Amino acid sequence: MSETELWVVRHGATEWSTAGRHTSITDLPLLPDGEETAVALGARLAEVDFRLVLTSPRRRARHTAELAGFPDAEVTDDLAEWAYGDYEGLTTAQIREAVPGWTIWTGVSPGGETGAEVAARLDRVVARAREAGGRTLVFAHGHSLRVLAARWLGLPPEGGRLLRLDTATLSVLGFERETAVVLRWNT
Repeated sequence: MSETELWVVRHGATEWSTAGRHTSITDLPLLPDGEETAVALGARLAEVDFRLVLTSPRRRARHTAELAGFPDAEVTDDLAEWAYGDYEGLTTAQIREAVPGWTIWTGVSPGGETGAEVAARLDRVVARAREAGGRTLVFAHGHSLRVLAARWLGLPPEGGRLLRLDTATLSVLGFERETAVVLRWNT
């Protein structure tokens, strides 16, 4: 297992990610600076050999993958962002006007997914990466990737709340002997 790694890339900046608006199914394009940072990620990834490259179906993740040099990344719905339901497009501050103290990690998103539902999807990604061995590269979204990391580490989905993840960043999950660990985060 020590050679198995999961490389995680959050998509470049969009209008809504910059504004702190919860974005799942709304298929926004990257901003120009989001495109620039995606290209810059390509330079960091160019010399790395990946056995498996996956991307969320959302345009912002697929375009990040393309600009980073992975136009043939396999699209999988399992990497889609947490479905926010009625909270799509709102900021946490706006949601808290009606539901004080709400967080995605502890609250309910009416019409959206639960943490357990998101974790079930991402458990399949973890299983694929571990089965593939070597390095797997994924392009996806802030909350879904934080849940992915929590599941890699054997934590419940709400463990993702401990892992801040900015746009257009690279993180690496792996092993220290037989223990799943974070090798690099939010770089």
